[in-house]
Amino acid sequence: MTTDSLARFLAALDPEHREAIGTRPRQEQERLAAAWERELEADDELDTLDELSPPAAEAEAARRVLDRETG
Repeated sequence: MTTDSLARFLAALDPEHREAIGTRPRQEQERLAAAWERELEADDELDTLDELSPPAAEAEAARRVLDRETG
């Protein structure tokens, strides 16, 4: 996992979640960032949103990953 992916994932989070995720162990942060990358790649709806607004697509993917984490 590149640092760039983790940085992009953290940037896609809202400030509250960014702070909370930033306190977790690096390995867990990287796991979440990898899940975020997979979400961006796999979801066709996000592809359409990405064409209109890449930051919005990244934020939506981050929200989905965190929603799955918190169940």
